[in-house]
Amino acid sequence: MDINAALAAQRYTASRPATAPDPTVEAAASTASDFLTTLQNAEETAKSALAGEADTHALVQAMAETKFAVDTAVVVRNKVVEAYQEILRMPV
Repeated sequence: MDINAALAAQRYTASRPATAPDPTVEAAASTASDFLTTLQNAEETAKSALAGEADTHALVQAMAETKFAVDTAVVVRNKVVEAYQEILRMPV
């Protein structure tokens, strides 16, 4: 049985991404971190506005960004719940 070294290297390279870290996990962690940062920035802006240190425009913009982030999180959560329920309905 003759093993071609180039073919073996090619197959190893093709199978290697299966053992590499999943980039979607890193993206999800980054997205959660961005969500948290958006909420924290809005809270700081609101505190500054109440103290009279922040501009009203900055407060409105921070609240709009927060609303968008929360709406996006709710949509993602609903999709995850829907997928979970679909899995539960699958026959075993």
